[in-house]
Amino acid sequence: MSSTSTPSAPAAFQKGNTALITGGASGIGLALAKRLLSHGLRVLIADKDISSLSSSLSSSPDLLTFEMDVSNLESWTRLKSHIDDVFNGQLNVLALNAGRYIPTSFSNADPTNFYETMQTNLFGVINGVTTLLPLVQATTKEKEDARGAVIITGSKQGITNPPANPAYNASKAAVKSLAEHLSFDLAKDHPDVSVHLLVPGWTFTGMTGATSGAQKEKEKPKGAWWPEQVVDYLEEKMKEGKFYAICPDNDVTEDMDKRRMVWAMGDVVENRPPLTRWRPEWKEKAEEGIKKLDI
Repeated sequence: MSSTSTPSAPAAFQKGNTALITGGASGIGLALAKRLLSHGLRVLIADKDISSLSSSLSSSPDLLTFEMDVSNLESWTRLKSHIDDVFNGQLNVLALNAGRYIPTSFSNADPTNFYETMQTNLFGVINGVTTLLPLVQATTKEKEDARGAVIITGSKQGITNPPANPAYNASKAAVKSLAEHLSFDLAKDHPDVSVHLLVPGWTFTGMTGATSGAQKEKEKPKGAWWPEQVVDYLEEKMKEGKFYAICPDNDVTEDMDKRRMVWAMGDVVENRPPLTRWRPEWKEKAEEGIKKLDI
């Protein structure tokens, strides 16, 4: 293979390496677990509901499971001890994927759903990084050619901020910010550990309509991607050394994603009202402006 050839797998996805995936019992997390197993990694899935795993997958000798709530810091302490036991403290891939989407609105005086959203989506990431990043860093130091990766699942809603669920959007915006800071810090201090922000497009998962286990799945909408397609895209971006893996889908192209993100930032730069893309009085102007953007 020449020095300019694209590697067959990301550097951290090598046979014999180990991985921890939160929210790995279904959806994108499960698709990633299957992919890592196919590369020969040993995989530990941490999830609130391990029972949803299919028996065929759970019987794999290279797959381990750990039931936990990512919002609970004590659970992370127990998980670290478990990784010390089953992987001898080795951790090459840390995939912080657990998330939840529950309704929030400022018209509701009860802030419970705001708290619960932040505890899972934001502090689930903070807890994971602060608890397990030292293991990833130590693992990459053990061998000269060892590589590590931190994969954090974000959302386009944390970038363009469409109105509907303020807590979810805010949690994912904060996750994006944290991931960017982590990438900056590790590039200086631990360059052998890469950081990647996975931003799925419309994906057919448990959060968007698919079901798991014995329940019959609804038919996948034509516009949605399968979770496996999201993992394909993530792998390609990781092999290219990219931080952002902002996935298109069958309805929204990469070009359209870029235009929408640029327009959203334009609200700030041009001091327009926030969220002009969704304001009735701005609808036609926004649509036309997005089309005319020079991307």
